[in-house]
Amino acid sequence: MLSEQTETTPKGHWFTTTHWSVVLAAGEESSAAGVAAMEQLCRAYWPPLYAYIRRQGYSPHDTQDLTQGFFEFLLQKNYVGMADREKGRFRSFLLTALKYFLNGQYDRANAAKRGGGKLIVSLDDPAGENLVMVERSSDSSPEKEFEKNWAITVLRQALTRLREEFASNGKSAIFDKLKPLLEGETKSGEYGILAAQLGMTPNGVAVMVHRLRQRFGELVRAEISQTLAKPEELEDEVRHLFAVLS
Repeated sequence: MLSEQTETTPKGHWFTTTHWSVVLAAGEESSAAGVAAMEQLCRAYWPPLYAYIRRQGYSPHDTQDLTQGFFEFLLQKNYVGMADREKGRFRSFLLTALKYFLNGQYDRANAAKRGGGKLIVSLDDPAGENLVMVERSSDSSPEKEFEKNWAITVLRQALTRLREEFASNGKSAIFDKLKPLLEGETKSGEYGILAAQLGMTPNGVAVMVHRLRQRFGELVRAEISQTLAKPEELEDEVRHLFAVLS
């Protein structure tokens, strides 16, 4: 059974402590809380940025340098102070800032190289390069691919949180068995097979899968909320995320 420690907090409460709202509240003052929130967002959402830069023709090595340099740019120059609070989606701000950075309006000679300066994110994770490999079969624009990759990263973040919840209760093996059922319709007899493997009844497996999907949906919404400044934007952003994936 899923952990009883599920988030039952009303959705509006998410926005009192979202990372992006903390960053925007810091504004040009560059508070410690704002910097910490920005760093956490950057660590979570670097893969779409990496893939976008690679799409511009840069090598993996140069893309890593530019990605790190971009994060240095955001944190050191406090570009976030220029963010339009009426358009509070972090993904929109990030892509605009990245284009500004790549267009040479910022002196990239000062960008931090790997192994020097402050390491904002570790780029050893293959997530960014994996997105690039998927993009190579697409003829859509870099901007549309960025939106798609952003949506994939949101789901990836939510899935990681869900896995961690199971692991914290010593149920990693159960999660591994049930994870494929998040991705589509179940096949005939599949619950019976899983029930035998898990020592449960088919009905018990069905209930667990229902709760798993429900919890995953909650975590996706909570993850999306972290990148918004206004609670009224959540429903539109959820619809947008699934639209770009369809």
